[in-house]
Amino acid sequence: MEKGARQRNNTAKNHPGESGSDTSPEAEAGSGGGGVALKKEIGLVSACGIIVGNIIGSGIFVSPKGVLENAGSVGLALIVWIVTGIITAVGALCYAELGVTIPKSGGDYSYVKDIFGGLAGFLRLWIAVLVIYPTNQAVIALTFSNYVLQPLFPTCFPPESGLRLLAAICLLLLTWVNCSSVRWATRVQDIFTAGKLLALALIIIMGVVQICKGEFFWLEPKNAFENFQEPDIGLVALAFLQGSFAYGGWNFLNYVTEELVDPYKNLPRAIFISIPLVTFVYVFANVAYVTAMSPQELLASNAVAVTFGEKLLGVMAWIMPISVALSTFGGVNGSLFTSSRLFFAGAREGHLPSVLAMIHVKRCTPIPALLFTCLSTLLMLVTSDMYTLINYVGFINYLFYGVTVAGQIVLRWKKPDIPRPIKISLLFPIIYLLFWAFLLIFSLWSEPVVCGIGLAIMLTGVPVYFLGVYWQHKPKCFNDFIELLTLVSQKMCVVVYPQMEGDSGTATVDDMEEELQKPMFQPTPVKDQDSEEQP
Repeated sequence: MEKGARQRNNTAKNHPGESGSDTSPEAEAGSGGGGVALKKEIGLVSACGIIVGNIIGSGIFVSPKGVLENAGSVGLALIVWIVTGIITAVGALCYAELGVTIPKSGGDYSYVKDIFGGLAGFLRLWIAVLVIYPTNQAVIALTFSNYVLQPLFPTCFPPESGLRLLAAICLLLLTWVNCSSVRWATRVQDIFTAGKLLALALIIIMGVVQICKGEFFWLEPKNAFENFQEPDIGLVALAFLQGSFAYGGWNFLNYVTEELVDPYKNLPRAIFISIPLVTFVYVFANVAYVTAMSPQELLASNAVAVTFGEKLLGVMAWIMPISVALSTFGGVNGSLFTSSRLFFAGAREGHLPSVLAMIHVKRCTPIPALLFTCLSTLLMLVTSDMYTLINYVGFINYLFYGVTVAGQIVLRWKKPDIPRPIKISLLFPIIYLLFWAFLLIFSLWSEPVVCGIGLAIMLTGVPVYFLGVYWQHKPKCFNDFIELLTLVSQKMCVVVYPQMEGDSGTATVDDMEEELQKPMFQPTPVKDQDSEEQP
């Protein structure tokens, strides 16, 4: 099954994690080597910024009411936020072990591929490339443009064309930043994550002030657990599902493992810091909201933080819509940064066009993968059905979280002796899988058509895998066309593979520039697949 991927991947050998050594291109680049490779420029602060910035988007500002609406009471809603935060932390611990056991960028895609095989990994990549990341980035960019333009149209909604144009400008600007420098991209992420945390800190502080004034009617136990609708186990399960989706993005740091400074320490540290921080912020922001609004007012608001600001901040109420805009801008940046690394990892494994596995000879950024991410998102901006697509594949995205965590147990059984710098109790993946199975079964029961369509979209990747990856004896004219297209793209973007074929060390910039001058259609020796080590 892996033969096709390995042969297509013959120019990107010695990936981190395959041999367990520290002589990977990324390691040498990170330690000051002069080779062309992804640089280790993400420290602990930036790592926390990636996790926090990707989890906290616009939802907590705009519509945290999904949990409250289905929970049926303020008290139960707060319990749901706490429990889902704890379960998210448990899942993140499982990913931390996998991240240091298989220290490759690509996150759950890389783990599923290495544990369950190429087809399973490709299906995870396929649904991410086709729908998940382009639609999510498009929606976040549209939310940004809506909050920027709304003050200019106080009596009506901003024009749809204007929203999409500003969203496209936002995407193009942030793609340019990410193409230019990893450091610039992480600084943008750090700044905007700090901005959204400050805005949420303001909300929490205002909530504390309200409590000190005696405004805590809906926090008293007898009122907090007063149901404003008939209790229903199905709705409570849906509240937990909504809460789990609100923590989406907790696994994004695993997509950039190879660019982390000292990943064996900083990956788990970033998780230990970020997930409790987000849980704290989510819980106490919701506490603050109910000190100023009744549950009915909160459910009626289309932008909860804006309504909260209008009630408590007076002339400073403009802070809230600006905070939402800043939060979504940083969210687009974080998603572009991490999803491009997923596509980079997929191309390196032979599951996407090989040019996406190349990086700029001097900037050391995966420019083709970033451009591909940007282009697919821009295409989604002109698609009217992207919200429908998100509903269809949200179930599939959650499905692969559980598959990945199950892979941790399978890896313990299949390879019990491989080095594990972090080794957690198997009780953690079991707890996560029980919670995951409960929500998955409920999703299938409550929305069988939506889940079925999501599964059908995912399964369209099966013939693509066998035709594009597994089938090795393609027509020569097709291979020549792909080779020509790759070379043209390579020259246009000035990109090369992180490590040259046949080199035992990291290639230098001069080596790579010389490689770009070689004639087209030069035969490439196929590496003996038996010599490759799997993690």
